[in-house]
Amino acid sequence: MRILTVEDMRRVEAAADESGHAFSEMMERAGRGVAEALMARQAVKKHRVLVLVGPGNNGGDGLVAARYLAEAGAVVACYLLRPRDEDDVNFKAVRERGLPVTDATDDQDWRALRQRVAGADVIIDALLGTGVRLPLRGEVAELLGQVGEGLQARRIEGEAVRGLSMLSRPPAPLPAPLVVGVDGPSGLDYDSGALDPKALRADLSVTFAHPKRGHFLFPGAAACGELIVVDIGIKPELTGELLGKPTLEVATAERVGALLPARPLDAHKGTFGKALLVAGSINYTGAAYLAAAGAARVGAGLVTLAVPGPIHGALAAQMSEATYLILPQTMGVIASSAVKLLKENMGDYQAMLLGPGLTQEKEVVDFVRQLFEAKDLDKHRGRIGFHAAAPIVQEDVEDADKGAALPPLVVDADGLNALAALGDEEWWRRLPAPSVLTPHPGEMARLMDVETSEVQADRLGSAGLMAVWWGHVVVLKGAYTVVASPDGRTVVLPFATPALATAGSGDVLAGAIVGLMAQGLTLFDAALAGAYLHGLAGSWAGEEIGLAGAVAGDLLPRLPRALGAIAKNTD
Repeated sequence: MRILTVEDMRRVEAAADESGHAFSEMMERAGRGVAEALMARQAVKKHRVLVLVGPGNNGGDGLVAARYLAEAGAVVACYLLRPRDEDDVNFKAVRERGLPVTDATDDQDWRALRQRVAGADVIIDALLGTGVRLPLRGEVAELLGQVGEGLQARRIEGEAVRGLSMLSRPPAPLPAPLVVGVDGPSGLDYDSGALDPKALRADLSVTFAHPKRGHFLFPGAAACGELIVVDIGIKPELTGELLGKPTLEVATAERVGALLPARPLDAHKGTFGKALLVAGSINYTGAAYLAAAGAARVGAGLVTLAVPGPIHGALAAQMSEATYLILPQTMGVIASSAVKLLKENMGDYQAMLLGPGLTQEKEVVDFVRQLFEAKDLDKHRGRIGFHAAAPIVQEDVEDADKGAALPPLVVDADGLNALAALGDEEWWRRLPAPSVLTPHPGEMARLMDVETSEVQADRLGSAGLMAVWWGHVVVLKGAYTVVASPDGRTVVLPFATPALATAGSGDVLAGAIVGLMAQGLTLFDAALAGAYLHGLAGSWAGEEIGLAGAVAGDLLPRLPRALGAIAKNTD
């Protein structure tokens, strides 16, 4: 599902209107979609619903939603920021149903508004849509301030009730209402993710036709709650004709399910590929285990851990399903002399992971330097899209020196840190291209030689631009992980959960990606599918264990569940 800018959405809606799909019909579908999204999540019959109605199309969507909710038995009241034209068909429909309407211009000291907020079970924020300009000023800022104060007062009251009730009976639910944003919270910049301080944080945001960039960019993304995209009748072909091929999308279960490898009944372990993981050190044994288990849990047929000798025993006791290649070591970390042995043994593998738990010791940096020595890679240049400007075509390349060619590669964690530490201004040219790079924001900043805040300020742009510049697939980890391809495609993952903010979570992700690569997925598809499975498993862990207390190992048994759930979307 493609993600649009505000201007792109305006163009698409205008083109749909010109083609005969009128704005009025789109508004009807939008408002009905808001009502249906709410009713799918909770009962509305006899519940009190307050609809905050702005002067534009967003307010019109809210009026349509009010009508549908009233028809479903909700007790609906509308509060208008400004008077609506009496000829407005949606306003007339609300009047004809006898729904109470209050105009802010007639509400001295916001008394009626405060009373409505105090009694509401649901508040629908239909004040401002995607065309908002920040900062908010005037009446809309005052109105949102009044609503925000009312919500805060109810939450404080609710906490007091809970504190007392815990002494003698189960805690009562908080009385604060569910907040639904039409498109999203009023005060969200839908291009940048900027958020006005007066904006109401939504529990549910219902947007139309396509999600917008700001839904996935912080701080605004944190105020959107659950995001639902409603079909308003715009044909995908029209969007494609107007805007061309999508370059920015959000991943869906249907899309990822179609990428997953088949599991034929007559398969053997060789059917599902062999993955080689160069990982671990005396202080970071767990990273190697988590990565290897991640690769196995997504279905790789054989996982081999290439590790320094001192950690072999601990890993073998924990991961009996893996095979092992014991590498030379110095003080518990992989020694630079391990390169020769590694290259002699990597020829039988379909994918390789480098990085989890290697440490940032000088010996490891030297190991990475020798592994990617230019003399071993010169013969690859131009043949597999080594330069960012070259076509990215994966080919089987036979190295003249036995074992010198690297399998398709994922570089994670300390592998990335070692590359950044090489002192090579064009470090990315050392890697076989394309490779998959899986940085968190701090590692991404080191690779780009910028501050982490710059990466976080434009995660979509950072990942997309550098994937093209470096000629590698980039998986920028974090809330709403971004997967970007050298050919310009960027996909956002629809997962943001604190359950994944725990040590080792990234190791599981890197393992999942290399495990899918071993099964034959292209690098970009493996990165996308691995990140989706990882995000879904993390969301389940947060729901089933808790947002605090879930650990990386909790993802492992949930990866096969995620595989099965996504596969069902393709049936």
